[in-house]
Amino acid sequence: MTLRGRLTAAFLAVVLGPVLLGALFVGGTVSAVAQDRAKDRLSAAATALRTSVSSLCQQLQAAADTVAVTADPARQTDIAGQVVARGLASGVVVEGADGAQTLRTPDSPDRPWADCTRPAPDAGPFRGLAVGIEARDAAGAPLGTIWATYDLDTGTIGRLAGATGTAVTLLGGTPPGAVHTTESAGALPAVVAAAAGVRGDAVAETAGGRVVRRVGPAPGQPLPLVLSVPTGQPQGLYALLVAAVVLAGLFAVGAAWWLARSTTRPLAELAAAVGRVAGGDLAARVPVRGRDEVGRLALAFNRMTRETQAYVRALTTSRDQLRGHLAVLGDTLSSTHDLQRILQVILETAQAATGASGGGVLLLDSATGTLVGQCGLAVDVAGRRIPVGDGLLGGVAATGVPRRGRVDRDGPTLSPFEPPCRTYVVVPFNVSGPVAEPALVPGVQPPEPPTASGVLALYDRLGSDEFDDADLITLRTFAGQAAVAVDNVRVHQEAQRLSLTDPLTGLWNYRYLRESIRREVERASRFGRMLAVLALDLDRFKEVNDTYGHTAGDAVLVEFAHRIRGVVREVDLAFRQGGEEFVVLLPETDADGAAIVARRIGAAVRDDTFDIDGATGIDVTVSIGIAVFPSHAATAQAVLNAADGALYAAKAAGRDGFRTASGGSAVVAEIPVAAGAVPPDDNLPRAGGGQPIRPAGGASRGTQPPRQTRGG
Repeated sequence: MTLRGRLTAAFLAVVLGPVLLGALFVGGTVSAVAQDRAKDRLSAAATALRTSVSSLCQQLQAAADTVAVTADPARQTDIAGQVVARGLASGVVVEGADGAQTLRTPDSPDRPWADCTRPAPDAGPFRGLAVGIEARDAAGAPLGTIWATYDLDTGTIGRLAGATGTAVTLLGGTPPGAVHTTESAGALPAVVAAAAGVRGDAVAETAGGRVVRRVGPAPGQPLPLVLSVPTGQPQGLYALLVAAVVLAGLFAVGAAWWLARSTTRPLAELAAAVGRVAGGDLAARVPVRGRDEVGRLALAFNRMTRETQAYVRALTTSRDQLRGHLAVLGDTLSSTHDLQRILQVILETAQAATGASGGGVLLLDSATGTLVGQCGLAVDVAGRRIPVGDGLLGGVAATGVPRRGRVDRDGPTLSPFEPPCRTYVVVPFNVSGPVAEPALVPGVQPPEPPTASGVLALYDRLGSDEFDDADLITLRTFAGQAAVAVDNVRVHQEAQRLSLTDPLTGLWNYRYLRESIRREVERASRFGRMLAVLALDLDRFKEVNDTYGHTAGDAVLVEFAHRIRGVVREVDLAFRQGGEEFVVLLPETDADGAAIVARRIGAAVRDDTFDIDGATGIDVTVSIGIAVFPSHAATAQAVLNAADGALYAAKAAGRDGFRTASGGSAVVAEIPVAAGAVPPDDNLPRAGGGQPIRPAGGASRGTQPPRQTRGG
């Protein structure tokens, strides 16, 4: 016999034996309890029946006494009618001393009657229930008998059944038969037959499952009545028990089969896996189906094959890791000047190395003293601003000390701007200053607290409770790479900015002018707008250099650039084309707006002398040429040439003024200067009447440097 067969037989023997014994016990117990409950119910019903009949007899007694209060026949007839009308009796019969009836109400039942006070020796059948009162005259001589009767019909028996909660049958005749009953037609013959052999308080049980008891006749209850109730046993109890035993047996067989199979199946799988390993398949594994001895054996086997296979796959794994590292390195190198891409690659690599579920990189905005989110994985940190010193990330940035741990155990309280997490590891990068708590020396000023240019954070490590020291060391390595990447990008951006700006004045240089005017002309052409170009040249600037020296001349150029910034809008672009020549681009500005700007620039240069170290009160004027795209030219180079032509025309006309190109010719307009001009409240020089010139035609003054401050 196999192991599976032995386990199945043992399980069936253990399970089915108690099930069979339990079924027998339940069947016997239920039957006994049902009979006891039926007897108790019949006993209570008999008491209720006696009480109901006794109450009815007392009611008839009161009705007879009411009629007997008078001997006047007319008065008796009237009282009898009232008694019947009020339902105290079904009828009233008055008999004389000789037995002749002197009064009978219409609905009085016919004899025989069951007398409440004297049960009749015969068995009926009774048609009514009656109480008789003997009437006598004042001398005590008998006058007759007054009977109060109650009709024993089906309704009366039904009301008795309702009061007792059982089926009620009124017997009568010899042998006794049912006169009125509430029994079902099918159960009535068996109930009547069982009642024939019952005496006293004994009960009998019919073959149909009903328990029978007789009540009366007796004083106070002269009616021969039979009560019956169901035995209370569930229909088909034994059939149900048999079915339950059969089902339990089927379930036991199934459970035994499953138990035997679940026990022997892992052993068979283990044997098959051993055969596969013997054939050279080191990837063979055994399913672990539990934590019992067989399950632990399967775990040990799997661990053995896994460790063996690890040695075989070591070279392949090393090769794949090398390829992965080279791919990440190549991706990073190709993104040298893309800060977001570099940070994303570093964050993804750090997440893969530590097994974190998410993380983010934040950089310090020194202008506002807040950490600004740059990129994230599985958490939304992009664009978030966290004050330095606030929460977990702000605290690490403020102290420069990396942290790892659990929020609920180690703290700190997270800032509302930080992503929620359970475990964390956070490291700073580009830390300057001490990162350890300095020792306080009396009389010595403590060093400044450390600062960090950003933080690298990882959250909720997968498959582990929290991050360990190895994860912290790994993350610090990636933070160092991120810091170098940030510095490289910033150096590159600064180098790019320097290559496009004039080192002396800080304005955009000629190289960026060529690119910008082409871009602005394309934008104006695409959207159907205008672009005004101002060509500026300081008048007789060579005399300034010859008189005050080249150092003073350079200072004049720097101050001139500063005054241009104070006049133009933020969207306008100012360039140093070379020497003392400058160009200003005014997007979305027509000729009238450009003329206003030209007047403002001329006034800003003329009205305030240039005070330079070593030389004060240097008077400088500027000549300006104006050209508008597309009014004066259709290409970027053409509009720039038109502005240069207008500039030369302004110089030829006497300098200190501006000219606007017009169809190949220039229109001269001198800059008006009112006597005693007073600068307005904003301290920006203006031309004409001491009143500030309001911007028109799309031109407005700007107090901030033009867009070159943003590299645009």
